[in-house]
Amino acid sequence: MKYEFSIMTQEQAENIAFNWHYESEYSFYDMEADKEDFDEFLNPGTRGNSMFAVTSGDELIAFFSMIKVSNHTFDIELGMRPDLTGRGKGGGFLKAAMEFVKAEYEAGKLTLSVAKFNQRAIKAYRKMGFIDGETFMQDTNGSTFEFLKMEYEY
Repeated sequence: MKYEFSIMTQEQAENIAFNWHYESEYSFYDMEADKEDFDEFLNPGTRGNSMFAVTSGDELIAFFSMIKVSNHTFDIELGMRPDLTGRGKGGGFLKAAMEFVKAEYEAGKLTLSVAKFNQRAIKAYRKMGFIDGETFMQDTNGSTFEFLKMEYEY
């Protein structure tokens, strides 16, 4: 599958925020699960030029964001359309995102944080070469959850 990255439009942000709903414990990732995240995602000013819609053909399949942490280090966040998760498609999407950041922004290192319960994502990140870092507690979605920080060096 070929992936294309473009700055997210308001229409795409609204589609994701209002229509992408994950099953069971993965509903944690619904945009509506955290009001602050929801508001930031829908605000073009806070999305800026660091939030990308990921398409294949004309189909919106994922989103990807990144924040420059230092000269060649970027912290990334990503999400795949709910009906595509758990079907072995995450690795290809993650690889494309990693190649995009390397090519467009000369990244030397990527970091990300993932909820500890999300073993499916952690497995995909490890398979692509991400290394486990520290764990930490974070307030989100009306409670406190354990997260794992992971990193990848090119």
